[in-house]
Amino acid sequence: MQKTDEEYREILTPEQFAVLREKNTEPPFSGEYDGLYADGVYACAACGQVLFDSATKFDARCGWPSFYDAKPEAVIFHTDDSAGVSRTEVTCSNCGSHLGHIFEGEGFNTPTDQRYCINSLSLKFTPSETKQDNK
Repeated sequence: MQKTDEEYREILTPEQFAVLREKNTEPPFSGEYDGLYADGVYACAACGQVLFDSATKFDARCGWPSFYDAKPEAVIFHTDDSAGVSRTEVTCSNCGSHLGHIFEGEGFNTPTDQRYCINSLSLKFTPSETKQDNK
């Protein structure tokens, strides 16, 4: 069941709503996850579906969190001609929220040669649980 805009406004900050539901982009180098490289997973901030694993995150030096792959069936791709150039938009497959864009063939040394350029505001990071030493 999809939420209404009013329901999303109740659970998201105004900045998150602008990115996730209105397809805005946060300013480069402003997001809390751009420089985060801890172990864990990144989920959609609107619905909680896990989208990316930290093992696929890399430093593209572009100002937004970058991943070279998404979780299977977690995202959907759409043609986006809104900026005067053709790009591929990435949305959450569960709730349809805007996450960012994907770029290919940029020459990054990654297994897929893809860069998912994702807004920090569209994500929620959950660190991996660490095993406690019981000695």
